[in-house]
Amino acid sequence: METLITIVLDGLQYSSYLFIVSVGLTVIFGVMKILNVTHASFYTWGAYTAAFFIGQFSEMGWPDAFGFVIIILSAITVGLVLGLLIERGLLRRMYERDEVLIVLATFGLFLVLEDLILLVFGVNPYFAYQPMALLESVELGGITRDVYGLTLIGVAGLVALLCWYGLNRTHWGKLLIAVIYDREMSESMGINVTRVYVVTFVLGAMLGALGGAYIAPTVSVTPGFGVDVIVLSFAVVVIGGMGSIPGALIGSIIVGLMRAVAVHQLPEVELFVVFAVMAVVLVFRPEGLFAPAKPRKI
Repeated sequence: METLITIVLDGLQYSSYLFIVSVGLTVIFGVMKILNVTHASFYTWGAYTAAFFIGQFSEMGWPDAFGFVIIILSAITVGLVLGLLIERGLLRRMYERDEVLIVLATFGLFLVLEDLILLVFGVNPYFAYQPMALLESVELGGITRDVYGLTLIGVAGLVALLCWYGLNRTHWGKLLIAVIYDREMSESMGINVTRVYVVTFVLGAMLGALGGAYIAPTVSVTPGFGVDVIVLSFAVVVIGGMGSIPGALIGSIIVGLMRAVAVHQLPEVELFVVFAVMAVVLVFRPEGLFAPAKPRKI
C-alpha cells in the first residue's frame, strides 16, 4: 500500500508540473498554430529568475515566505518580457511562412536563449530551497511527503480551472475560439487577431515560466535545465491532442503516472515508457486522444 501511495503521489506531482508547462504550449499551438520550441526557454528562464532572486532576498534577511511572491512575479516578468520580444520581434514576421520554418526559427532562438542564460546567470547551479523548507513535510499513509510538492498538485488544478473558465465563460475565450476555427472570418468580423495572438503568446509564456519557477525550489537549477521538459511537453500534447487543454491534462497524468510506475518498479525503462505510450496513441489516434475538431471549409 505504501508503494502504491508513493507511486500515485509521485505521478501526480510530476504530472502537475508537466501540465503547467504543457498547457502553455498547447494553448499557443491551438490559437496560433505554432509549434514553439522556445517554450523550453520560458521554463528555464522562469526557474533561473526565481532561484536567483529567492537566494538574493534570503541573504538579505527577507522571510522565506516571500519566495512564493518571487515565484509568481518571476513567471509574470519572464512571460511578459520574453513573450512580447519573441512574438513582436520574430513570430509576427513569420505567420504566413511554412510551419517547418517557424519550428526551425524557434529552435534557433531557443539555442540563443540557452547561451544567454549562461551570460546572465553563469554556469554555477542555483539552489532555492527556502520555500520548500518553509512548508516542511507531512505523513500520508505511513510515508513522509514534502508539503511543497503537494501544493504543486493544487497549483496545477487551479491552472486547469482558470483555463477552462477563461476559455468557456469569458468574452475573451469566445474570441479565442473564433480565431482558432477561422482566422480570416474573425478578422472580417472585426476581431483584432494581432492582439489575440500577442495576449495568447504572452499567457502561454507565463505558464511555461510558472512551471520552471515553481519547480525551482525542488531541484538544482543548472544549464540545460529546459531540454528534457520540452521533449516531455511535446509528448504530453501529442498524446492529449495538439491544441486541447483537456488533452494536455489527461496526457500529463498518463505520462506522470506511467513514469512513476517505471521509476519504482522498472527504472531501466523510465525514459522508454513515455515514448512507448506516445507511439501507441499515435498508432490508434494519430491526432491524439482529445484533438479538437477541425472545421471543414466549403
